[in-house]
Amino acid sequence: MSQPEIESILELISRVCKSHPWHGVPIGAEAPRILTAYIEIVPSDTLKYELDKHTGHLKVDRPQRFSNICPTLYGLIPRTYCGTHVANLCASRTGKVDVVGDDDPLDICILAEKTITHGDVLLEARPIGGLRMIDGDEADDKIIAVMKGDVVYEDWTEIEHCPTALIERLKHYFLTYKDIPGSGHRNCEIAEVYGREEAYEVIRRSQEDYALQYPSVESLLAAPVHS
Repeated sequence: MSQPEIESILELISRVCKSHPWHGVPIGAEAPRILTAYIEIVPSDTLKYELDKHTGHLKVDRPQRFSNICPTLYGLIPRTYCGTHVANLCASRTGKVDVVGDDDPLDICILAEKTITHGDVLLEARPIGGLRMIDGDEADDKIIAVMKGDVVYEDWTEIEHCPTALIERLKHYFLTYKDIPGSGHRNCEIAEVYGREEAYEVIRRSQEDYALQYPSVESLLAAPVHS
């Protein structure tokens, strides 16, 4: 199949079908500096919503445990995947040799002054840092970003611009949102808080992992058919 034919097919599909938020939405031409994010949870949610990876619909994962509410917009970065490249970076930074990827898209927390009342929306964001989280033995980084064009947060370009109290709130949420009170066991740890350049590297590696895990539609259509 020729390249023009492939492009025509993809154009027709895009006209009549809603894009899958993980696989069908482009990350953006300026990534990792500016990227598209898909929002799953807003700070007012008392339910934990999560993208259903098979259908592309937003689903209820579970009620938030007790009073735990995410303090920022929270979602995923399209066409990213936490696999070997992300895990290897985590291992090299922490010295933990048994770390693996969590096989999910890369998570992102977004600071915004305006109130967004529900998830299942796309927005543009600028990464300024991240949390190197390990869930069990899985790398589960949380990129921290600001909404592009935001009046309050637009000038924040590095993680140092975030008040310590805000970082601590994010850390507390992710360290406790799966905990059962009284169990005495914590599954998650945050090995470090990192800056913008490291966030860029995590994003780039997650893009490499995605390309390995999910071949592009163009390459699949262009592949020869063997009878």
